Amino acid sequence: MSKKHPVIVVTGSSGAGTTTVKRSFEHVFRREGINAAVVEGDSYHSLNRREFKAAVKKAEAAGNNHFSHFGPEANHFDKIEELFETYGQTGTGKKRYYIHNSAEAAEQNARLGTNLSAGEFTPWEDLPEESDVLFYEGLHGMVKTDKVNLPAHVDLGIGVVPVINLEWIQKIHRDSSERGYAAEETVDTILRRMPSYINYIATQFSNTHINFQRVAIVDTSNPFVMRDIPTLDESFVVIRFRDPGMADFPYLLSMLKDSFMSRRNNIVVPGGKMGLAMEIILAPLIHDLMHNRKLETTHHLE
Repeated sequence: MSKKHPVIVVTGSSGAGTTTVKRSFEHVFRREGINAAVVEGDSYHSLNRREFKAAVKKAEAAGNNHFSHFGPEANHFDKIEELFETYGQTGTGKKRYYIHNSAEAAEQNARLGTNLSAGEFTPWEDLPEESDVLFYEGLHGMVKTDKVNLPAHVDLGIGVVPVINLEWIQKIHRDSSERGYAAEETVDTILRRMPSYINYIATQFSNTHINFQRVAIVDTSNPFVMRDIPTLDESFVVIRFRDPGMADFPYLLSMLKDSFMSRRNNIVVPGGKMGLAMEIILAPLIHDLMHNRKLETTHHLE
């Protein structure tokens, strides 16, 4: 970890809702005038879309039905760790983009003068100069294995963890509306990913500093037949702090109507207050990181 070059991570499974937390950070960054170097976790997959499909077929032919984007076999965990460590030491590093669709392909090709298609990676390039913080959002930002220890390089790690049925509902609907997948295809993907989900996704949330877990208060017993995603107003959000000292609980309870404490390090807020809760909680933490960075920078200049 580094006071001068802090690393912030938002991590969660596919369909978990990490984009919502990312927006909250972006709002705080904009208000505070913070220049963040943003990195997307998908860019650290080790296979492009065509290569991944071929690898899945090869694995299945060998009797392995669990080859997935959730495991180390399809990701550069070592490169994520290298990025976090290098940025923490020097404020520099390399990034690239994974192109999800034709619109992103057109945007990146126009920027880079390339001829890339959806499912491919852009070339590696330097992070923007003079950034204040590295902000990673993706699947594996807090992974710890016998080979890598990403949490050791992270100053603030946020987990986004809906209860599993809700996560599946969100993924099925997102894959259908945004990527044109049939529900059966998404269910097959969920099943294929399950061992890696248990070993490499769920374990991260013991390493995070704060977890936001959305819990639906409508029946989601069979997530594979749900026609609608439960709304925020049909949910509560359980917010867990690894260190209770990170939170001013009396202040949070006063600011977030109808919230309550469920444990000494857990506060429960109505789903409709999730965005507000995130900003109230995250803003002072980011402010502290930037204050420490300023002090460290001033000390070096002296």
